[in-house]
Amino acid sequence: MSRIVYVNGAYLPEEEAKISVFDRGFIFGDGIYEVSAVIGGKLVDCEAHLARLERSCGEIRLALPWSKAELVAVHEELIKRNNLDEGGIYLQVSRGAADRDFPFPKDVAPTLVMFTQARNFVNAPAAKTGIKVVSTPDLRWARRDIKSVNLLAPVLAKQFALESGAQEAWLTEDGVVTEGASSTAWIVKGKTLISRPLSNKVLPGITRKAVLAYLAESGFSFEEREFTLEEALDAEEAFITSATSLVMPVTTIDGHTIHNGAPGPTAQRLREIYIDYARKGGVLG
Repeated sequence: MSRIVYVNGAYLPEEEAKISVFDRGFIFGDGIYEVSAVIGGKLVDCEAHLARLERSCGEIRLALPWSKAELVAVHEELIKRNNLDEGGIYLQVSRGAADRDFPFPKDVAPTLVMFTQARNFVNAPAAKTGIKVVSTPDLRWARRDIKSVNLLAPVLAKQFALESGAQEAWLTEDGVVTEGASSTAWIVKGKTLISRPLSNKVLPGITRKAVLAYLAESGFSFEEREFTLEEALDAEEAFITSATSLVMPVTTIDGHTIHNGAPGPTAQRLREIYIDYARKGGVLG
């Protein structure tokens, strides 16, 4: 049985789903996306993802005609119709369909597409072994705080990681690590977690925000600053966060072993706490 997807107000078998060849998301990458995790049949921090969606759309002057409540309802209906216990829901909104021209079209309704992906997050094998990371120059545009569907640079970085025998790429610019190709980058020194400040250079990660929300409970402190690749290689631990990796230990960076090549206790503890919250719907609501 095929998945049921959502396209512009209709729930359809994936084989019947269609968007216009003139859709600006397809032609220009003129759109925004979000991915919310589902664990135990429950959405994880969906409200926070939708708040980021609103912000990103506002930054590109794309008006959303749907309320948060309406979007949550579509998420929940897709979970129900696809019997999704664990995985993700991808949401993409574009400026709509109009004949190809660069300026914003007038009187065009945005396109909304959503679909589910069944995936194993909680018991992902990589959580037990850790993942390998490689570094690569950050070639993205200057507004990385906007969750744009323009993902060519991350695609190239992810392919480079795959061909290098790694699972993620850490992007570097001006001598420091910006973030992962699809994650937030962290290092650990003692009882202190280190990750760079939010700015236009990085996406404001929802899982990053969740980790910081329960930081006091975890017993760790947080230092918000940039760090170099060399500092990461010398760190006691490293890990990434994202909606789909949750909290994932990093055990190798550019072939250099981190924490004896095994997941460190800090990342493991943070992952345990996050999963506990996720089973209840998340930290942020």
